[in-house]
Amino acid sequence: MIDGIRFQADLEGIDASCLQGFFVEWPNPPSAQKHLEILSASHGIELSIDETTGHVVGFINVISDGCYSSYIPLLEVLPGYQGRGIARELIRRIVARYSGFYMLDLCCNKEIVPVYASHGFLEVSGMAHRNFDRQSGE
Repeated sequence: MIDGIRFQADLEGIDASCLQGFFVEWPNPPSAQKHLEILSASHGIELSIDETTGHVVGFINVISDGCYSSYIPLLEVLPGYQGRGIARELIRRIVARYSGFYMLDLCCNKEIVPVYASHGFLEVSGMAHRNFDRQSGE
C-alpha cells in the first residue's frame, strides 16, 4: 500500500533495537526498551515497518477495557518517513479494528485535529493530568 512499508498488528520480530528515534523533542522520552514495554502492554497496536531495515518507522497504540471504551495514547511516525500517508494508514487500521466499540478517544494538539477529523473523530474538550517527571516511564 505504501512503497517499502509493511504494516503489522503485533510485535513479532520486534525488539527494542527496532524502536529507535521516537519521541522526538520530548524532554525526557521513554527508552526504546520502555517503548517496547508500552506496546507490549497495549490492548492493540499497529506498526509500520521499513521493509529494507526491519525497523519500526511508525506506530499507534490503544488501551481499552476490551469491550466498550478505548483510548489512543500514542501515534508517531519518524520524521524521515512523515508525509507518506503512514499516520493516516495507522489511524485507518486502528479505527477499523475498534469500530465495534462505543468509544475510541484521544487527545491531540490543535494542529492535528483535522487529521483525526478526516477519520470521523469528533472534536470535544478534555482534561489531562501529567506527571512530567515520569515522562520517561522509569
